[in-house]
Amino acid sequence: MSRYVPSNSAGKSRPTPLHSVSVAGVVVRGDGRALAIRRADNGTWEPPGGVLEVAESVEDGVRREVYEETGVKARVERLTGVYKNVSRGIVALVFRCRPEGGAGRLSDESVEVAWLTPAEVSEHMAEVYAVRVLDALRDETAPSIRTHDGRHLL
Repeated sequence: MSRYVPSNSAGKSRPTPLHSVSVAGVVVRGDGRALAIRRADNGTWEPPGGVLEVAESVEDGVRREVYEETGVKARVERLTGVYKNVSRGIVALVFRCRPEGGAGRLSDESVEVAWLTPAEVSEHMAEVYAVRVLDALRDETAPSIRTHDGRHLL
């Protein structure tokens, strides 16, 4: 779906794509393991996250998604990456978080919840999700900015 907005002084219009914004929380324990879910709808391993609601702050959305999908309460620490899926028009904001309570549990969206090592992340997750977790595990302070087609980094 596109909407049209003026693009130049001649009054011509051009399509402006609409984007969806999602958020994800890479919750990291003191031992360096990251919280992950195996999704109920497609069986893939991913960091917990989902679509940001219109009237919701970014941080509130991260905390809500992590808690809804895992039962773990998270404290948002910092933005670690911005990822654009050019095939679907989704921009994902990924944040490193710290666990603050709650116990891992399943939800309607998850069939498994686990704390994975970096090696397990690389083994179990598709490239476009593994890179999000691995970027969050780095000590870099600047966020990564990456583009992908839904399966592979571009």
